[in-house]
This record gives sequence, structure tokens and C-alpha cells, in this order.
Amino acid sequence: MESLYLLIPLSLVILAVTIGILFWAVNSGQYDDVDREGERILFDNDKADVDDGQQGKSKADAGEDKDD
Repeated sequence: MESLYLLIPLSLVILAVTIGILFWAVNSGQYDDVDREGERILFDNDKADVDDGQQGKSKADAGEDKDD
């Protein structure tokens, strides 16, 4: 029973801190665009492959021009 005198206030403090962190995150814009990061992870490699392919062609074209 005596442990409840410690555990109940401690749990209320932890609850208050958690709610404070939640309100801080909402007010600072952490949840404004939740889909962008997921899409960035999925499509990041596709953009890099396209860029590498275009750079490779331009380097190959430049090399052919120098040989002519």
C-alpha cells in the first residue's frame, strides 16, 4: 500500500510529460505531412537510378565526341 504513494504521483508525472511531448510535436509541425517521408523512402532509389543513367549517357556521349 505504501508503494502506491510513490507510484501514483510518478505515473501522473510521466503522463503529464507524455502529453506535453505530444502537444509540442503537434504544435511544432511534426505531423503536418506524414506521407512524404514514406514516399521518399520508397521512391528515393528510383530517382538515383534515373540520374545515374542520364549521367552515364552524357559521359559516354562526351567521350565519343572527344574521340571523333
